[in-house]
Amino acid sequence: MRAVLLTSLTALPLVLAAPALADVPRVAVDIAPVHALVAQVMSGVGVPDLVLPPTASPHAHALRPSEAAALQGADLMVWVGPELTPWLADPLGALAPNAARLGLLEVEGIRRLGFRDGASFEAHDHGDADHDDHAHDAPDHKAETHDDHAGHDHAHDDHAHDDHAHDDHAHDHSGIDPHAWLDPANAALWLDVIAAELSRLDPDHAATYAANAATAQAALTTMQADIAARMASLSGGFIVFHDAYHYFEARFGIEAAGAISLSDASDPGPARVAEIRDLVAAEGIACVFVEPQFNRGMVDAVFEGTGVRIGVIDPIGAMLEPGPALYPALLDAMAQSFEACLAPS
Repeated sequence: MRAVLLTSLTALPLVLAAPALADVPRVAVDIAPVHALVAQVMSGVGVPDLVLPPTASPHAHALRPSEAAALQGADLMVWVGPELTPWLADPLGALAPNAARLGLLEVEGIRRLGFRDGASFEAHDHGDADHDDHAHDAPDHKAETHDDHAGHDHAHDDHAHDDHAHDDHAHDHSGIDPHAWLDPANAALWLDVIAAELSRLDPDHAATYAANAATAQAALTTMQADIAARMASLSGGFIVFHDAYHYFEARFGIEAAGAISLSDASDPGPARVAEIRDLVAAEGIACVFVEPQFNRGMVDAVFEGTGVRIGVIDPIGAMLEPGPALYPALLDAMAQSFEACLAPS
């Protein structure tokens, strides 16, 4: 079943692959999973530019010239938002001052979660964020022009002082969790919004954008059901290195028991390590998940002698080839990681 699903999803770039009949918008996209969604919608019409390579941290990054070129003269920027990449607003304003901006965390109807606090999480605490707390002044969630955008909390200079501020080393784990692409239901809503914005900028290809979005949504719905069935058979608690997978957990009902570290760039103190080890003993934790770029030495030391398995989750596609097939491959790889670490013995 999984092979059939992936085949249908990875074949998506061939859908409606007729030659483009007119100039299409230049589209820049922040991260690889979102780039994959935009590429699916633009299939047969154009190819979006990816700003960040999958191996780069979205939370703090210095643009290389080749990456800056993806922004130069863009007509549309599709990004999760400054909550994920606060450093991107200034280069975007300088290199593509007239680009429309589509911030996906602002899309009406998506699920927005807050970060979970503490080394241990409360059971079934999804941390759903109040939409009104996160809303900006815009009456709807269509892409905004640069001039209109300046009055919002996303403004370049103001962002350094807001609740979502980041520093050069780690993103702030308070407020809205920006890893919203890990919920495929959010991605399904984004496909419609991406198609609508592309159609506004390029009405000649509106029918193609809409058809591609519908095809991608249908495949995503099937894949979501498949993953849900696979996750339903898993047992045993797990811990994450830091709170980055909540959207996937909440969608498929496999909540983490806690997190080793507060953020992706900080090591836990002795008190937090002791709390985690107590949690492992009390809750029968079976697995801890790390990310490919993390040094496992500290994790191995924390769990030495506990019998806890160590698994790897790649939430941004660092190990995958960018392109339209990356998003379904990312979801499937995450599901496989959970299966390998939590499947009954």
